[in-house]
Amino acid sequence: MKILVCCGNGLGSSFMIEMNVKKVLNELNVEAEVNHADLASAKGIPSDLYVGTRDIASQLEGLGGEVVSLNNMIDINELKNKLEEGLKKIGKL
Repeated sequence: MKILVCCGNGLGSSFMIEMNVKKVLNELNVEAEVNHADLASAKGIPSDLYVGTRDIASQLEGLGGEVVSLNNMIDINELKNKLEEGLKKIGKL
């Protein structure tokens, strides 16, 4: 399973979220390849699950994977809840 964390322009915020995604996946005992990218690059990286903040989530729709939209990129509880929901939707949890 592949998870791609995306941010609008740079890579800083997506890298921070990627680290938190890995932490949550470890707690859930779920194995996945997790990477991060800017929005423009995301279109060329097929993934099962795309994670992004709500301002870019609509742009991730249609890329072929489930989209997890975060309201607050530093809220680990929101990330865990929404990631669990997304993993259930794709049958990985």
